[in-house]
Amino acid sequence: MRDPKRVAILISGRGSNMRALVEQAEVYEVALIASNKPEALGLEWARSRGLSTWELESKGIEKEAFDRQLSAALDDHSVGTIALAGFMRILSPWFIDEWRGRIVNIHPSLLPKYRGLDTHARAIAAAEPVSGCSVHLVTEELDAGEVLGQTQVPILPTDDVQSLEQRVLAEEHRLYPKVLSEFVTR
Repeated sequence: MRDPKRVAILISGRGSNMRALVEQAEVYEVALIASNKPEALGLEWARSRGLSTWELESKGIEKEAFDRQLSAALDDHSVGTIALAGFMRILSPWFIDEWRGRIVNIHPSLLPKYRGLDTHARAIAAAEPVSGCSVHLVTEELDAGEVLGQTQVPILPTDDVQSLEQRVLAEEHRLYPKVLSEFVTR
């Protein structure tokens, strides 16, 4: 049975949002850390904390075949909610349908603005007064699901991509655990 309070966090890299979700878990339990990159630094951190991990290199594997293996691992851990945290792989339509309404993601912009990549550079180039981050439901359309929570971050005249990225990331670490806690209890 899929228990919504048992969360899997999917990562592809260092896992800074994963760490925030783990360290601030109160109403949910992190049941699994999964990655499509066996060398992801976040996996090492998760193992050092005694968390269950699963990894499978996704390169060279057909998308749905990979996603079916991932879904089986999630079911093996009785996961009910999936939190994408720097998971740099588009999920297959099969996977999104199988887990519909149970996948959330953190995105470094105020959706619906700046979906996809290079959000900070695009916001600065457009002379936006604010940027920020959004937690949203994952759907078949990239970064287009229902927004569950947002935090604004002012864009300062001195900002470059890196400085804005760091300030937005700090807000992601506050917003994501809060929204995930609300999501699993709704």
